[in-house]
Amino acid sequence: MPLSTLAAFNIDDSIKSGIPRISLGLISSRVSVGPSDNLLLTEIEALITHIRSEIALDQVPVLPEVCATRESYRALGKDPSRYRGSAEALLRRVLSGKSLYKINNVVDVNNLISLKARYPVGSYDADRIDSHVSFRLGTRSEAFKGIGKETVNTANLPLFADSRGAFGSPTSDSERTMIRTETTSVLTVVIVFGPVAGLPLLLKESQELLEKYASASIQETRIV
Repeated sequence: MPLSTLAAFNIDDSIKSGIPRISLGLISSRVSVGPSDNLLLTEIEALITHIRSEIALDQVPVLPEVCATRESYRALGKDPSRYRGSAEALLRRVLSGKSLYKINNVVDVNNLISLKARYPVGSYDADRIDSHVSFRLGTRSEAFKGIGKETVNTANLPLFADSRGAFGSPTSDSERTMIRTETTSVLTVVIVFGPVAGLPLLLKESQELLEKYASASIQETRIV
């Protein structure tokens, strides 16, 4: 059964015990997936220019949001230097002089949100997610095919899983739930490994970006 409500989400004790301050910001929306328009690409480039003017590459690990993510990975037993949070990976990419991959408007908005927040953000095809999703610690006996990657090592990795198994994480997401041209229902998740104070505003800004660039109709929001 496809995901029908954000009430089906929970944070498992295997995560809470290691990271008691973890929070998830959830947005369920109906979207129109297509190429990013010039306005979106211009906004992304403007943010990248600002980031490059404010932050040096060697400062990335000590940014409060990145540091919180790395410390959380260590607390769960995952090496953050080998398995980086997606926000850190994006920051390192742009600060190394590289451009972001242009995928589609939903994925590009996802990366824009992550660069703004400096926390990992995931966007998933909600019609390919079963009900009762848990954010939990991965085990050695499971794995998933990453987007553009080989099988992801999920041992001690914080991840999202439904009744069919793991489908995403703050580091890498699966092919099963990736955003495709035919995707119409999207789950966006902001993964905050620290204080939740700014999360409601961040969710509001994220909704506005989805509405502006992906013609999104917001169905539901929730903070877990």
